[in-house]
Amino acid sequence: MTHLLGLVAGYVADRTFGDPRRWHPVAGFGRVAAALERVTYADARANGVAHVAVLVGAAALAGRRVPVMLATWVVLGGTSLDREAAEVERLLAVGDLDAARRQVARLVGRDTSALDEHGVARAALESVAENTSDAVVAPLVWGALLGAPGLLAYRAANTLDAMVGHRSPRYERFGWAAARLDDLLNLPGSRLTALLATVLGDDHAGAWRVWRRDARHHPSPNAGPVEAAFAGALGVRLGGVNVYAGRPEDRHVLGDGRPPMHEDLARARVLARRIGWAALGVVGATALLRRRR
Repeated sequence: MTHLLGLVAGYVADRTFGDPRRWHPVAGFGRVAAALERVTYADARANGVAHVAVLVGAAALAGRRVPVMLATWVVLGGTSLDREAAEVERLLAVGDLDAARRQVARLVGRDTSALDEHGVARAALESVAENTSDAVVAPLVWGALLGAPGLLAYRAANTLDAMVGHRSPRYERFGWAAARLDDLLNLPGSRLTALLATVLGDDHAGAWRVWRRDARHHPSPNAGPVEAAFAGALGVRLGGVNVYAGRPEDRHVLGDGRPPMHEDLARARVLARRIGWAALGVVGATALLRRRR
């Protein structure tokens, strides 16, 4: 019971305060990982496996000495995500497209410099969808299963994926382990997020249809179901071609609706908050049932 109370208290802390504004532990972890990379790096999968094993293992061990409430607050990022998306929504609403492009670049890795209003809204909405899974639901799942060690290990793996898991000449082999581990750890959270989006969204049948039909065409096994379910639930069209460092990448079209507008960001943020609270209830109830067996 203490474990679950810590998870709930940490969730409430994130909803109330957002991320710590200074000395964020995740930023500190990133600096440590970058320093270690200078020692472990080689253009080989084995080196990447060792790099990930050391850092994720160290995070899990550190979690044995961290209260669940503190670990939950540090690892979750739902409120900060909501604030960033709200600012994109505000800038689009007042017609400041250039500022909206700069703001949404804080959320996504694609080139935002030439996006129109629909493109900016789509980028922000996709980020809300994907990060509701990555920064809220998946951590809650691992926190419920493994406590603070699970929370910190999950966030370490997720951070390493963002640092070295992308495809590039430097990280094609070295980053393989980080990318695959992140895919594996996000699998249960992404499916729960997509399911909750289907149940809690405006169009249940549409969310289910788009998820089942379009998600498999997305290059990410976890972002695909979540973004597709959000697209169907909100009646908008997501996906399509994004440009990364001058290289176009087709993410496939998700959904049958119209292109998203700034008003749809407000709806997506409401849906994301519902999903967060519902996920907390689901993982809490599941943990209680497991304890009674």
